Amino acid sequence: MEYTILIADDEKEIRDLLRLYLENEHYNVVEAKDGKEALDQLHRQKIDLCLLDIMMPVMDGYHVLQELRKESNIPVMILSAKDADSEKILGLNLGADDYLAKPFNPLEAVARVNSNIRRFYALGTSAGQQSILQVRDLILDREACILKKGDQEIELTSVEYRIMELFMEHPGKVFTKQQIYEYGWGDEYIIADNNIMVCISKLRAKLGDEDSNYIKTIRGLGYRLEK
Repeated sequence: MEYTILIADDEKEIRDLLRLYLENEHYNVVEAKDGKEALDQLHRQKIDLCLLDIMMPVMDGYHVLQELRKESNIPVMILSAKDADSEKILGLNLGADDYLAKPFNPLEAVARVNSNIRRFYALGTSAGQQSILQVRDLILDREACILKKGDQEIELTSVEYRIMELFMEHPGKVFTKQQIYEYGWGDEYIIADNNIMVCISKLRAKLGDEDSNYIKTIRGLGYRLEK
């Protein structure tokens, strides 16, 4: 299957560089030079992953991400010269799945694209897996990549989806931060406590879980989904 990647960046040199490397990996590539054009591309055709610059004219990347998350949960990788932790946390809070600081190695960028695509689309439902997972009133449809609480569909980013999949496969089991990060982000865990805390906080908000009745914090150990 050929996946379509949107590169939204006002720097032509970066778009050209990423296009070269991504097309070499057999991705279909479309481009946008500002935020408005990025939203137009997202509405015009099926985009499987978005590489999104923050500092763009007309509409910045954060606003694009907010608008995108109202209607889609496709993987979004932020590209930004702002590498402060506060900027990364803001991007993750708004629904980004990954954050790559400029300047970056294009080989790393492609590797991260591959990881996000594989995690969100290509893993699918393998033999022996249940296509539907249910814990209390939560239902996860693995084939459609949809989480419902009762009759309400809950929009998830690809990382949030993978974490809920991990929890719902093993309700009542405590997962360490390392286990959650490596399954959810698909990368080796070094120190990513902020990323995990932000993601768990977002999941609780989406589940209406203000009192942590679904996702429990087990101090000194990690988190578990209550049966």
